[in-house]
Amino acid sequence: MFRFIINSILLGVGLAMDAFSVSIVNGINEPDMPAGRTCGIAGTYAGFQFAMPMIGWVCVHTILEYFEAFQKFIPWIALLLLLYIGGKMLIEGLSKKDDEEETETAALLSAGTLVVQGIATSIDALSVGFTIANYRAASAFSCSMLIAVTTFIICFVGLHFGKKLGERFADRATVLGGVILILIGIEIFVTGI
Repeated sequence: MFRFIINSILLGVGLAMDAFSVSIVNGINEPDMPAGRTCGIAGTYAGFQFAMPMIGWVCVHTILEYFEAFQKFIPWIALLLLLYIGGKMLIEGLSKKDDEEETETAALLSAGTLVVQGIATSIDALSVGFTIANYRAASAFSCSMLIAVTTFIICFVGLHFGKKLGERFADRATVLGGVILILIGIEIFVTGI
């Protein structure tokens, strides 16, 4: 049991690194983020990191041949989603006007963008379904839950770290965030193929 818990937490740490990086970007972009919003964003990433291994586990136990065909597209999907979000942030940052109201609304992370980030940073966790394929449903659920809790903690820390950086680099936060997201997308793509 102890080994199962440690292995699940380590799996969660490995899977959460992309979400951690994106959390830092979101914190940089919104240095005045309230605690409730911080928990909501970290919770969203944790929710996706919980759901993806479970979806992968279900796919392995039901439609394995379709899942194997889909798996080669995972790096491409993550790359396209993060290029889109990062490119949008980069363009917004470079074309920023001096109007303070516009800057504040541009920095806020929309629910749609958060969902896209959640999918992009957790889609590689679908393949964890293969790793936990020999688990019973309750064990797969427990493993996914430990991955989610680990992700929540890591992303919460990342958001706070990003908020500290955002206070220092407020004038360049959107451009920096866009570049970082694009680099994360490229890294996921390169390591995934």
